[in-house]
Amino acid sequence: MGQGVGGDVRNRLVFGAHWGFAAFFAGLGAYHLVTVVMTALRSGHASVDPLELLDVGPVLLLAFVPSLLLGLAPLVASRRWGSGPRRDFGWLPTLRDVKVGLACGALALLAGYLVNLVLLGIYGTDRVSDSPLTDLAEDGGRDEFVWLALAALVVVVATPMAEELLMRGSLWGALEHHRVPQWVILVLTAVVFAYLHGEPTRTLALLVQGLVIGAARWRTGRVGASFVAHAANNLAPALLLFTGS
Repeated sequence: MGQGVGGDVRNRLVFGAHWGFAAFFAGLGAYHLVTVVMTALRSGHASVDPLELLDVGPVLLLAFVPSLLLGLAPLVASRRWGSGPRRDFGWLPTLRDVKVGLACGALALLAGYLVNLVLLGIYGTDRVSDSPLTDLAEDGGRDEFVWLALAALVVVVATPMAEELLMRGSLWGALEHHRVPQWVILVLTAVVFAYLHGEPTRTLALLVQGLVIGAARWRTGRVGASFVAHAANNLAPALLLFTGS
């Protein structure tokens, strides 16, 4: 495996990532379990998309609980069996993380836009606009600005961090621990990234964006860089909450 800048963090991840798979599957399991419970209590039937069932308002933030739980297991496992998330994951962005992350985030936005543009030409608008955030923006009232602002903050900051701790933290570190080649890890984590969003018509765009976001992690060896890239990539969908488009 390559060393380069960030190689010291990568070595610590390899050393302490024997618990990575356990943390990954625990986080993923909590996500699905809480999603099913929330949607069943709300509507009386199971659904994988709580955003479709919750009204805009204070309860809106509950829709993001499953996604936030993705990062809980990695944090707990790191504190329990590792050296803490700061050393195990490098989750607090450095200046270099910010530079690399912003560059990769901008590239991810461009790549996603171009792929979706092609899909629009092939399938039409209805087939590629199945993002739950788009539906939520269309249903929400303009008088719910405060709650939409809080939701946007979750979309840009909290959710990217949780997802990065799970995928580019626990899963990436676990695969490194078993000496899986870096390019294979990059592809596998991008596939998981696309799957996790549950948006079939946008899978290809999400896969490409996942590759670019993962490139920030590969380049620096730190989750902080992929978090910044992910956050930058999420700026556009966060704005959908206010534009309704």
